[in-house]
Amino acid sequence: MIVVLVEVSPSGEPVEVSREAVTFARSLSAAGGGVPVDVVVVGTPSGALVETMAGYGVRRVHALTGPAFEAFSGAAWASGILTVREQAGAVVVLAAGTPRGGEVMAHVAARAGVPMAANVLSFGGLSPFVVTRQVVGGAVLEEMQLSARPAVFTVAGHAVEAAPAEAPGAAEVVIETPSVADADLVARVVSTEEPEADLSGSLKSARVVVGAGRGAGSADGFEDILELTALLDASLGVSRVVTSLGWRPHHEQVGQTGSRISPDLYIPCGISGAIQHWAGCSSAKHILAINTDPEAPMVTRATHAVIGDLHEVVPAINAEIRRRRG
Repeated sequence: MIVVLVEVSPSGEPVEVSREAVTFARSLSAAGGGVPVDVVVVGTPSGALVETMAGYGVRRVHALTGPAFEAFSGAAWASGILTVREQAGAVVVLAAGTPRGGEVMAHVAARAGVPMAANVLSFGGLSPFVVTRQVVGGAVLEEMQLSARPAVFTVAGHAVEAAPAEAPGAAEVVIETPSVADADLVARVVSTEEPEADLSGSLKSARVVVGAGRGAGSADGFEDILELTALLDASLGVSRVVTSLGWRPHHEQVGQTGSRISPDLYIPCGISGAIQHWAGCSSAKHILAINTDPEAPMVTRATHAVIGDLHEVVPAINAEIRRRRG
């Protein structure tokens, strides 16, 4: 059996990257002869979530409930997942490569005494089980053999396209109330706050990301970039120097010490493309760079590039979008 951690949005639906992880698990199941795919969620699942998981071919939805699961705790979630895994004898445990998915799978692997592969893109043979994953910020692909059981890994964002199964599953709901040690609750979320004017959205799952770097000029130089972000219904990502200068908040940072993104389109404006930033955006399917320097690393690596001042180019793009929309 394969167990997938599914993260849930505030509306009660599985987030897109988790649906991608279930799709990945289903392809792994098919290659292995059709072993069942079960998912683990935290809290009582909504009817919409159960229906969606049935459409994705899931056999069971294991819901972790109880006081220990009322707030996020990586260790507690891992404890609950291992309880499900041990009851069902799962040979594979995986999650989407989100911050929470990575943290929980690290705990799962450590407790099970097995290695963990992060940011997996695909799998090869099953005997031995070999996966291909991103390393060095996505600049290098590595083949890794997972011979221990359970095989534990995270799936890189957009490694596969989320797709329902040809035949729906039963998606039986099983309420789980596993015991959790006090030590597993030492590190846990105690409160959450919504940031003001948050335009970063979910950078890891965004289909379009507009980026901004030192070329913005100042904290007041983002007006046109923010307009472009809104026009494209995109998420905003920025370089490290922008957050270091205090122009934008850290949670918008893309790079080795920020978010790693895999959008269909990334539009970096005024970003030179240092290796630390490239580590966070190299998985983008298409890159449209806007920069005054034709030799900037971001420009030379981009799918397309516009050589010019972002403060002239971006307003022109915005005007053209507005014109075409009437």
